[in-house]
Amino acid sequence: VLITDIDDALGKGVVERITKAGGKAHYQRHDVRDEAAWPGVVADAEKRFGRLDIMVANAGIGVMAPIETMTLADWQRQQAINLDGVFLSIKHSIPAMRRAGGGSIVLMSSIAGLRGAPGLAAYSATKGAVSALTRALAVEYAPFGIRVNTVAPGFVETALTGRVLRNPAIAKALVDQAALKRLGTPEEIAAAVLFLASDDASYVTG
Repeated sequence: VLITDIDDALGKGVVERITKAGGKAHYQRHDVRDEAAWPGVVADAEKRFGRLDIMVANAGIGVMAPIETMTLADWQRQQAINLDGVFLSIKHSIPAMRRAGGGSIVLMSSIAGLRGAPGLAAYSATKGAVSALTRALAVEYAPFGIRVNTVAPGFVETALTGRVLRNPAIAKALVDQAALKRLGTPEEIAAAVLFLASDDASYVTG
């Protein structure tokens, strides 16, 4: 696995855990908005591991604010990371997957992109766009054996949602509206991503 992030300590920590578990991993610092860096990231994966089979686009941010008070800078920052970053990851990964004879792309959307969320209009817009992009690319690249899927989590206990969940009223409302009456865990989302990335999902795309 090639891990990329802008948080060096976190990225290297993930590599260490993978290595201790007997896997192979390498960390590379990478801002997904930087198109000039993308060819090098993909080339590094091919050089280290021989081919690129799977690409998971997981970088994302959310700025919680009413649309009428949100700054254009905050709107554009979310678009740049949540949507431009996804576009660039796909654009530069697909040629390597075509060289490999196929592959699996897994993108991260959100329940907010499916039904919206108050205070998260800009975030919802980016995630809805990711879902639409997935459907188009699944059809476009199926002839090349490249599957494209999206995971759209509900509220999960992560650093991204931590600020929201510190408000007891909001946390209770989120739990109450969940069918299972609890929040999700990162491990549960990772399991869904792993399934879509694997050959067990060889007939799943779009």
